[in-house]
Amino acid sequence: MKLSLLIFFSALLPLAAQTNAPSSTNQALASNQRAAEIRAACINGRRCVCGRVIKIVPEGLIVDSGYTALMLPPFNQSWVFSGGALVSRDVKLLERNEPAGPCIGTVLITDIPKRPPVKLYDYVVLQGYPAGEYLYTPVPGVEKTIRKFAAGLDTAVKIKLETGEK
Repeated sequence: MKLSLLIFFSALLPLAAQTNAPSSTNQALASNQRAAEIRAACINGRRCVCGRVIKIVPEGLIVDSGYTALMLPPFNQSWVFSGGALVSRDVKLLERNEPAGPCIGTVLITDIPKRPPVKLYDYVVLQGYPAGEYLYTPVPGVEKTIRKFAAGLDTAVKIKLETGEK
């Protein structure tokens, strides 16, 4: 009888220790769940950044997006086109809140492909995932907050996790 009680209580001791101590597994699960929620939000918030490069900054490209003709042939063969291409922007176009819809307005796009190199006033067409905001200075003394997108989903999730955004 004493032996069976000893075995029973010795089996309960590790369980009691596990329930009282904070679990790093629970923290990891919460972190993974948050990353999954951010990933889903980024996928739902993705936009097609299609426009003219108006400034090259260390963080990426400032793009005047909304040139939807770039999403059609022959422009849909590459992600970057010469600034000499003849495309115009539809000034009446409104951005819809739908995944992969065209992005309208001035935005920053980061995590761009390395090749081919992009020059000022080239046109770009990239899938962008929301990655927060960027403080843009179009001219000295003027600051404007614009949307920030990342061309890579993992980069967008990482940026949002680091900044604590939802």
